[in-house]
Amino acid sequence: MMLRVFKLNILLLILILSSSCNKAGQRTISILETTDLHGVILPYDFIEKQELDVSLAGSMSYINLLRKEKDSVLLLDNGDNLQGQPAVYYYNFIDTLTPHLLAEAMNLMKFDAGTVGNHDIEAGHSVYDRMARLYDFPMLAANAINIKTGKPYFDPYVIIEKNKIRIAVFGLVTPAIPKWLPRELYSGIEFRDMTETAKLWMPEILREKPDLVVGLFHSGWNRNELENNDTGQPQENGSASVAWNVPGFDIIFTGHDHRTANEKFINSAGDTVLILNGGSHSENIAQADISFPSLKKNGSKGIIITGKIIPVKDFKPDNEFLARFEPQNKVISDYVNRIIGTCEATISTRDALFGPSAFVDLIHSMQMEITGADISFAAPLSFDVSIAEGPVTVSDMFKLYKYENMLYTMNLTGEEIDKYLEFSYGGWLNTMKSQNDNLLELRLGKDGKPVVTEEGAWLRNQSYNFDSAAGIDYVVDAGKPDGEKVLIRSMSDGRPFLSEITYKVALNSHRGNGGGGHLTEGALIDMNDLSSRVISSTERDLRYYILKSIEEKGKIKPFTFNNWSIIPERWVKNAIPRDYKLLFGTYKTN
Repeated sequence: MMLRVFKLNILLLILILSSSCNKAGQRTISILETTDLHGVILPYDFIEKQELDVSLAGSMSYINLLRKEKDSVLLLDNGDNLQGQPAVYYYNFIDTLTPHLLAEAMNLMKFDAGTVGNHDIEAGHSVYDRMARLYDFPMLAANAINIKTGKPYFDPYVIIEKNKIRIAVFGLVTPAIPKWLPRELYSGIEFRDMTETAKLWMPEILREKPDLVVGLFHSGWNRNELENNDTGQPQENGSASVAWNVPGFDIIFTGHDHRTANEKFINSAGDTVLILNGGSHSENIAQADISFPSLKKNGSKGIIITGKIIPVKDFKPDNEFLARFEPQNKVISDYVNRIIGTCEATISTRDALFGPSAFVDLIHSMQMEITGADISFAAPLSFDVSIAEGPVTVSDMFKLYKYENMLYTMNLTGEEIDKYLEFSYGGWLNTMKSQNDNLLELRLGKDGKPVVTEEGAWLRNQSYNFDSAAGIDYVVDAGKPDGEKVLIRSMSDGRPFLSEITYKVALNSHRGNGGGGHLTEGALIDMNDLSSRVISSTERDLRYYILKSIEEKGKIKPFTFNNWSIIPERWVKNAIPRDYKLLFGTYKTN
């Protein structure tokens, strides 16, 4: 009897020990992604000069909390951080000797790896090469190839071990960069197809025998884009194509499109991949929680992976972060608050949606003044900003010109200019059939009516694609179909406008490289021929030259060229207040 009890106790002890071993052998890790920060590092908007409830400082509070709760945390970033706020512009181009604020912040937060984004490349070699040296973590992009060596310019992937878990992090960037940026910004680099690159590297990654394979792609997510396009142009948002066609990934973090994502996806091999995207501007953190029931080297069997999106506004800025970067905060504030002149009247991008505006015509006048071009193309780069009457500061220049585009002068024929404008207004104006129709192309619901949220109605296209022209006089007939809306009457100086004549045209480098499709889809110029049309380019971004010009003149005198109009006049007159109120909640022009 005693022997039987002794054997039973031994058996129970073995079961208890076995259970304890299984529990002790369990490992968990959380992987966090920030993406598309666009300079939102401190909890302050240096352009609008107002406090923000989101920032990297708030992200740090959550990250620190999670590091206390979890066995291990892996922190990743997905690019597009070096453009958007003066906080990064200042350290990109104004003070290049002081350690960069973004590098200091991300090193303080102990990031483990990051993928480069297209707006990081937009800052130019001197900036992103410097950042690669300053970061305490590797910059990834397997499909950004050094032309001289044929090898990746940045690291293709990195193996990180945390809590005895080997994690492979593989980076890709959208290969559409040449469509938007001047070649000198990425000289010596070519951007290859995402899917083909992933297929090339996956066998090598798997030979490293990782417990987890993570994709970190600066490219948007659309589960319907499973195959490469057959247009011959690089696929801007190729994350779904990689997820479907390249088995091996457990998690793919996406970015670039500023949309949050948290969904499970079944790839071509029948495996489940978790797709996550943290959105943009420090508003969210994407989080993957992974549990390994045991440490058996048996691939991903038994791994449990879940995802969630963490709103950063729910967490107060980290005090250590704020104290550490208070000196930089003061430097940036002093920079953006510097008065460069005065403005004699308030100008707004709201007006630019409905006709000639002082806001966009200021850009037109600057472009023509700098280049001496015959014609200028420009758009309201921000949907809803204004520069108030009175003192003009450096921060106002970020409202006037949002991006670090350079200014091109290009050769275009009259016929190409006409097609360019047809393309622009085709994406801008609705085809009206009566005075009761909307003037603008708005997003419509299934009922055919504009979708109106708490924030108002939404444009179907982005306002930064609404290019108007200066230097020519023309009318736009909203009652005619796309492709037949624009009638160019003459040059603004009275000369005839001729379709066969070649004109010098001023436009930004984004557009000049094919961005928006105005030159390629509209004017039907082959992408490979665009560079041959460029006569000249500014050395620095257009904002820099506009700022210098205002400083020299001391004031802005708002005016409109009034060189174009939208007809039928009665229809348009009735439609403008209606559309204005749908977009902005009230009808009040500046």
